[in-house]
Amino acid sequence: MRFLGTGTSQGVPVLGCSCTVCRSLDPRDKRLRTSIAILLQEKVWVIDTGPDFRQQVLNARLATVDAVLFTHAHKDHTAGLDDVRPFNYLQNKRIPIYGDAATIQQIKMEFAYAFDGPPYPGVPQLTPWEIEPLVPFSLHGIEVLPLPVLHYKLPVLAFRIGGLVYITDASFIPEETWEYLYDVEVLILNALRKEPHISHFHLEAALAVVERVRPRRAYFTHISHLMGLHREVEKTLPSHVRLAYDGLEIEVSQRVP
Repeated sequence: MRFLGTGTSQGVPVLGCSCTVCRSLDPRDKRLRTSIAILLQEKVWVIDTGPDFRQQVLNARLATVDAVLFTHAHKDHTAGLDDVRPFNYLQNKRIPIYGDAATIQQIKMEFAYAFDGPPYPGVPQLTPWEIEPLVPFSLHGIEVLPLPVLHYKLPVLAFRIGGLVYITDASFIPEETWEYLYDVEVLILNALRKEPHISHFHLEAALAVVERVRPRRAYFTHISHLMGLHREVEKTLPSHVRLAYDGLEIEVSQRVP
């Protein structure tokens, strides 16, 4: 899998900011909005299509997009959906999108031209699928388990796919979700900054989740400029925990360890 973007809703650098992180020349401190691509069995799934989606696809040189999974309906996770259009043409098929009922409803409103009436030539060709927390579904023959987490008071979907758990935009993990987080090879988790935040895990809280889950490896994402310089923060982390960065590629088993 590949991290397409690892930044928070504003990205890094932040417009108008002259802090040390935003002025950094380290490419690991340049963060597009959060998204990942999962490559398996010659298929490409994307989780979230934020405003930077087009550039992320170009950076990753993705030749296909076969499905899109959405964590929630905030614009920094959905605004780039229109840019799947070239793949409709190249692949000559509709692209399935998956999200909970509220997310699918919001997408249908914001991209109404892709769903209402006879399609205008060139609009995205999408097939919406509503999914429910803790109800697994099969995608290209692989089981995907949506997991409920909370982004302050907003329900958000995390996903477990084989040995991978992906959680972003979360500040609370319900008890019913914890049992599905254990025996995991890779845990990807949001960690916004060092100071506490009302709707996101901060660094200490994210490390506490890692300590409880005990994955083989953990990567933090959805990182703001307030986290600090990548190279400095990494020095403080346990050996099996890393800050993710845009373009990072990792291998994850499809099987539970």
